[in-house]
Amino acid sequence: MINQLINWQELSPQQKDLALARPAIADSALLSTQVANILAQVKSQGDKAIYALTEQFDGIALSTLSVTPEQVAKAKLALTAKRTKAINTAYQQIKSFHSAQKATDITVETTPGVKCTLKTEAIESVGLYIPAGSAPLPSTVLMLGVPAQLTGCQRTVLVCPPDKNGQLADEILVAADLCGITEIYTVGGAQAIAALAYGTETVPAVNKVFGPGNRYVTEAKTQLSQQVAGFAIDMPAGPSEVLVIADEQANPAFIAADLLSQAEHGVDSQVILLSDSESLITKVSTELEQQLTLLSRCKIAEQALKQSRLILTKDLEQAVEVSNQYGPEHLIIQTEDAPTLLSKLRNAGSIFVGAYTPESAGDYASGTNHVLPTYGYSKVISSLSLADFSRRYTVQEITKSGLQSLAECIIELTDAEGLDAHQRAVTIRLEEGS
Repeated sequence: MINQLINWQELSPQQKDLALARPAIADSALLSTQVANILAQVKSQGDKAIYALTEQFDGIALSTLSVTPEQVAKAKLALTAKRTKAINTAYQQIKSFHSAQKATDITVETTPGVKCTLKTEAIESVGLYIPAGSAPLPSTVLMLGVPAQLTGCQRTVLVCPPDKNGQLADEILVAADLCGITEIYTVGGAQAIAALAYGTETVPAVNKVFGPGNRYVTEAKTQLSQQVAGFAIDMPAGPSEVLVIADEQANPAFIAADLLSQAEHGVDSQVILLSDSESLITKVSTELEQQLTLLSRCKIAEQALKQSRLILTKDLEQAVEVSNQYGPEHLIIQTEDAPTLLSKLRNAGSIFVGAYTPESAGDYASGTNHVLPTYGYSKVISSLSLADFSRRYTVQEITKSGLQSLAECIIELTDAEGLDAHQRAVTIRLEEGS
């Protein structure tokens, strides 16, 4: 079960660092070599390697990699009306929030005759990786597909590991269809990321890849982003995590449910409770034991709880300090004066405020994106948004009089830096016709 209560006041600086340490991410030389071999195979053999690796790792000999429009149409008919409605509702919620993120060009005349513009344009082609573990993940399709759709990417490619019949789940195909995705391939693992980076006979290369995956997928993204010119990834990935800040008035059953909702993701997930109430922590601990037995993934959650923390702080101000130091992926505030705390919290991928705002809402249907920075990267990386599917660039247009007004500044600075050609590019224009 979860570790015993930790009193923050009694810890040394080293013990505090240890208390907030995350589970180690596998970074073995063997993993790196295995993935490098897969990437090299796909780079040299293309589709042939994809078929061979799919048979090796997924146990299915495919005859084609592409999903046809007929398969999508069949999937739409196969789903129950209730499930179709749920996917549609989530799609509309996510679309509603993300639509407000559309960027507009900004133009400023910095001085008379000098006009500068910041323009935003969609990335031309993007790849969406959708894992296929114990259950399909249509929510991830929507979280990646909606921003790509709204941004206006010319090509959006979805890849997902096939099941033992060489098929993708109906929910995946229906969600992809809602997002206007027509390029869908039955390939997963490191080989899928390699196909998206290098391109094969069937899968054309993309500029940027998005989506979570196992350690092979994560390693492939890392290696390829460093090897292939012009190929980018969404963000560094680590195990899922949630941190809850709660006071004595909070509902311990709600808190335990929130902690377990993250713990069931994987054995390396981490959950943390910060509270100034020892009695609340005790009640939460009891609730965790009771609720854990009811979960279908109780063994996974139980393992995750072993590396999780119940921390007693001096007050809520200290809880805020600890949270900012940790920088959680998900941050839940269950306190009476949540707005005051919210104004002081800086580092979190996504924040959930109030007793009736479970993290699960953000995972599926509140409208915010559930692709978030983990492993402390929330201090420097933002939650996924339309900006991640865009590139920004500047345009400047200067009249002769505008250049004249800047010339003295440019000449002086090029003198300081010893860049004669830079200076000449200005003065030659002003000498002409003078």
